[in-house]
Formats: sequence, C-alpha cells, structure tokens
Amino acid sequence: MTVSVSRAKIVCSAWLFTTVLMLSACSILPKQETLIVYQLPAMASSGQAETTRPHALPWSLRVATPYSSQAIDSERILVVPQGSQISAYSGVRWSDPAPVLMRNRLVSAFRANGLLSSVSIDNSGVDADFELGGDLVAFQSVYEDGVPIVHIHYEASLTQPDSNRIIATRRFEVAEPVHGKEAPEVVEAFGRAADRLVADMVKWTLQHATSAG
Repeated sequence: MTVSVSRAKIVCSAWLFTTVLMLSACSILPKQETLIVYQLPAMASSGQAETTRPHALPWSLRVATPYSSQAIDSERILVVPQGSQISAYSGVRWSDPAPVLMRNRLVSAFRANGLLSSVSIDNSGVDADFELGGDLVAFQSVYEDGVPIVHIHYEASLTQPDSNRIIATRRFEVAEPVHGKEAPEVVEAFGRAADRLVADMVKWTLQHATSAG
C-alpha cells in the first residue's frame, strides 16, 4: 500500500510539473499580430461622362481574374526592398488577393464607363461576347534609389469565347511614386496606379471590341 501511495504521489507531482511548464510556455508566446486590412482606394472620377458614343455598344464583356504567381496571388502587400528580394509590409493586408482586386477594379471601370451593354465576372456563369483576361505579372512597390514606387504589370488578352479566338493582346505597365513610406501612403499609390492602368485597358478593350464587332 505504501508503494502504491508513493507512486501516486510521483505521478501527481509529474503532472503538476508538466502543467506548470505548459502554462509558463503559453505566457511567453508572442501576441497575435493585429492586422489592418486595406481595400484599393475608391476610383478617381473622370470628371465627365463618355460623350464620343450616344448609345451603349451592343456587346457584353466578361472580366476574368488574371493569373499570377503564388506571391502575388495573396492578400499580402508586397514590397521589393532591393534586388530580387521580395517581402511584405508587416501588419497590413489587402481585402482580397491582388488578382481579384484588379479584376474588380476593371469591372468597376467598365461599368462606370457605361458603353457596354453588360459587364460580368468570370465566376458569374454569364455568357459574354468578349472576355478580358491575362496575367498579373507585377503588383508591388519597389524601392528605387531609396524611394518606393508602385509597379503594376498586366499582360492582357481580349478573346471571343464562342469561337475561342484571340482578338488582341497587349502589355500594360504603370509606375506610380509613393508620397511617403508608410502603408497608407503605399496603398494610395496603388490606387492611383490601378486607376491609370484600368483607364488604358478600358480604352484598348473598347477599341478592339468595336473593330471585331
């Protein structure tokens, strides 16, 4: 009986010691990072409606989510501090992966333009006369001579889904300086860069859709 009691005391002591160690380990774990989530800033208004065409074009457009690398296809706000090194701003995230941000920005720009009969996204299941897709090659800020500059590079393709025919392809690239180095200033620069890029893409798409139509 004495031996059994002693063993029980040993087991109990070992359990208490393990529990104390576990509680101690928990107390020194780093606190969970608080994330600030950013959307792209609202699109800048063009100031006036499109007046070159009196009526909407009788075609529909589907905007596909562009392909991208694993690094870009995430909610991280990327930065290239030097050379080929790629990193991300700490404590901040995009509201959606970068390809989705660009797809939604394009959809908003086409709808604001108002010249197409309808504009949809790739996962809506809606048929369309044309589809705009491509590859999002770059969506990051890059330090150049100590100054961060936002770079967006989009390899676009316009196709006719019914015939699977490529109408046109083009490379779109923009570089927008950041007025500062903090995350909110970087996000504002991304908004300006995205506005410039989608404006060029809207004009290009309408031009080639008109020619093909």
